[in-house]
Amino acid sequence: MSEFDDSALSCNDFLGGQLRLWQPKDGYRAGVDPVLLAASVPARSGQRILELGCGAGQVLLCLGARVPGVDLTGVELQSSYAQLARRNGTENKIALKVVEGDLVGLPDDLRQRQFDHVLANPPYYARGAHSSSANLGRATALGEQTPLAQWIEVAAKRLAPQGFLHMIQRVDRLPEMLMACNSRLGSIEVLPLAARVGRAPELLILRARKAGRAAFRLHAPLILHEGDRHEADGDSYRPCIANILRKGAALDWPRLR
Repeated sequence: MSEFDDSALSCNDFLGGQLRLWQPKDGYRAGVDPVLLAASVPARSGQRILELGCGAGQVLLCLGARVPGVDLTGVELQSSYAQLARRNGTENKIALKVVEGDLVGLPDDLRQRQFDHVLANPPYYARGAHSSSANLGRATALGEQTPLAQWIEVAAKRLAPQGFLHMIQRVDRLPEMLMACNSRLGSIEVLPLAARVGRAPELLILRARKAGRAAFRLHAPLILHEGDRHEADGDSYRPCIANILRKGAALDWPRLR
């Protein structure tokens, strides 16, 4: 895929205007999910961060805006999105290295590196489980080409000892994720994301640790919106969620008790 022409792009505010990110008008457009994923990572200045499938860089740049001084690297299969991620990093004055390539065929220099955190927002739908799109970018973002287990295998290999994987995915794919983590990652925690009280979660964030030994934990769902149904204009986000989306706050991950 060739580089996007500016006429095919829109420039959108993220984190209440802290970031201005270019996205394709047609194709994969980031919403709430990448921002929540970035907010869930307990990164510190100086740590090394890798995102598998970084798209236009939304997750990494949201994390970089919250935690200055992190070393950000993204891997992106589609050249046009990789170029867009570089542009977004440059225009927002956040250092971001983007490597073009398939996550299962990483270049040698990247295979020699280890990271404190690996992030991923893989396609939500297994091969054949989602209607195809004529737009290549959207089809690649939503429909699986590389099996989910391979995303986790690659992530585990690139993690430094005691490093963390954070991945956002559909709830119905949790069994696959747990099987893929087996013998590779431990100290697994799952945070379901529910739109409202009383609604079944559709998404989750999985946190797992290289060489982790803690018992598996399934946390209570994180509720995104006030009330049990949508009753007025506006997004109705709970204050803690609004602080993440509009102010770049960290997600308050449930504490072990």
